[in-house]
Amino acid sequence: MPRQTSRDLRNESRFEVLHALFELGPSTRQEIARHTGLSTATVATLVTEFLSEGVLRIATVERRTVGRPYERLAIDPDRGRIVGIDVAETYVAATVFDIALNPVSHGEVTLDEHENSQAYVVDGIVRALDSAIGTGDRSRILGAGVSMPGQVSPAAGVSVFAPNWDWHDVEIEELLAQSLRIPVNVDNPLKAVTLSEMWFGVGRVTESMAVVNLGTGVGAGIAIDGALIRGANNNAGEWGHTLLKLDGRRCRCGRRGCVEAYLGVHGIETSLAEIDPGHPALRQPLQRGFVEAVADGLATGDPVLAQLAERTSHYLAAALGDLVNLLDIPYITLTGWTSAALAEWLVPAVRAELPDHVLPGSLPNLTVEASRVPGNPVALGMAAFALEHFLGQLGLASPASTPIARRRPRSNS
Repeated sequence: MPRQTSRDLRNESRFEVLHALFELGPSTRQEIARHTGLSTATVATLVTEFLSEGVLRIATVERRTVGRPYERLAIDPDRGRIVGIDVAETYVAATVFDIALNPVSHGEVTLDEHENSQAYVVDGIVRALDSAIGTGDRSRILGAGVSMPGQVSPAAGVSVFAPNWDWHDVEIEELLAQSLRIPVNVDNPLKAVTLSEMWFGVGRVTESMAVVNLGTGVGAGIAIDGALIRGANNNAGEWGHTLLKLDGRRCRCGRRGCVEAYLGVHGIETSLAEIDPGHPALRQPLQRGFVEAVADGLATGDPVLAQLAERTSHYLAAALGDLVNLLDIPYITLTGWTSAALAEWLVPAVRAELPDHVLPGSLPNLTVEASRVPGNPVALGMAAFALEHFLGQLGLASPASTPIARRRPRSNS
């Protein structure tokens, strides 16, 4: 990592103050200082900056029996609106948040998974945003964060490579800015779900985690010691394109034996076809319909689908074991629409099998669970990134989307 400057440290401190308020709710300057480890003078200076820009407000003034009254500060939800947009191969989901990142409204459109032109996808994003805003005041929107599947360069605003769409170097941020007419920032969904877990999920109990997304594609967002890991080209976390089986199934990326070829939706369909080529679930024309049919069949005790779940959890345990052995992380959360539908059957089986794949030193306290982040974690994470960019425009940038030094130890008070 490059050496931190005084400006970097100041930005990190701003992030700490904001993050503390997300965790604690309305707090005094002293409580923020204790929680973050920052000095009371630093907190007081940063709070003054936030108040001057309308990012924070005085929530209450509490009077003591002696001494001066003290103020509880809160993020001001009325400062404006932020939009988080989750773009996947089968849908676009847009959520409007206030700047305290409380959801205000939501809109969603279905995409034809067999259509992947740039114009078609951009039109779906526009329609989802229009649906989310409805009759609301568009002028109050401060910015939008848009997640795009595959490899994304946020700095350039480019979709570098989306294997399921066969996109290469698409200047998606420029296309969206022209169509949406609001400030737009693009990123990868793995980074978004990880930030949402860091702020609103398991990040409240651990600073190191892998957030595993199961859907059409497969990947893992990674945080180590409180820092979101991006890699040199923003491609860290392409766990779905690591090797599960040498010379195995053909993956959409062009390689053979990738994790995604076994745990992506098409991979699960292939496994079912190997077990029972005539199973009714395989007649579902769309991916979501297939996963829903599998979940319904598991709930009613279909023995073929129980075998499918066993095989899928075996693949998942082996692939997660490699992830744990590589990173020595204590927490794995499963997210994504496939995880949401099948976690009830996959998680217990994976927990039972992981000891066969994880080195003994990394097993104690290893936790695997379905994500508890409410709503759409991709949209939430992208809204957090959009909030970061808005603060940057005010000169109040935080390093939420960049690796930072290990956070100061927090008190338990």
